[in-house]
Amino acid sequence: MVRDDREDFTAWAVSRQHALLRTAYLLSGDLHRAQDLVQETLIKVASRWPRLRDGDPEAYARTILVRDNISWWRRHRREHVTDDVRLASSDDHAALVDRKLLVAAALDQLTAKQRSVLVLRYYDDLTERATAAALGVSVGTVKAQAHTALARLRAVAPELGEFLGKAN
Repeated sequence: MVRDDREDFTAWAVSRQHALLRTAYLLSGDLHRAQDLVQETLIKVASRWPRLRDGDPEAYARTILVRDNISWWRRHRREHVTDDVRLASSDDHAALVDRKLLVAAALDQLTAKQRSVLVLRYYDDLTERATAAALGVSVGTVKAQAHTALARLRAVAPELGEFLGKAN
C-alpha cells in the first residue's frame, strides 16, 4: 500500500471503526468477538483498499463482518441456554438494563443469518436491497428471513411486542 493509500485507509478506518464495532457487537452478542471481527475486517479492507477506496468500502466491510460472524457461528455452534428474563418496571434504569438483557436473550434464539438480517435491516437501517447485497442473498431471502426472525422474536419474547409491532 502506498503512502497516500495508507493515509486514506487510516482516515476511513478511524471514522468508521465505532460504527463497525457496534454492528459487529449486535451481530455476535460478544464484545471481544466483535472487536476481533472488526480487526479482521479492517485487515481485509486494507489489503483491498486500492480497489475499494473509490467505491463503497463500508458495504464491503459490512459484508465481511456478516460472513465472518456466520462462519465463526457455524464453527462454534452450540446450544445456548438462557434464563427467562422478564422486564421489570420498578425503576427506569433497571427496566432499561432488563430490556437490554431481554433483547440480547431473544437475539440469541435466532440463527446467525436471521440475526444478521435484523441487525443490518433495522439497526443499521439498510434497505432490503443493501441488506441483500451485504449478505450475498436475494431481496426475497432478506424479506423471508426478517419475517421469520420477527415471528420467532415475538414467540420467545412476547414482552418485546411493543418494539416488534403486531404479527402479520
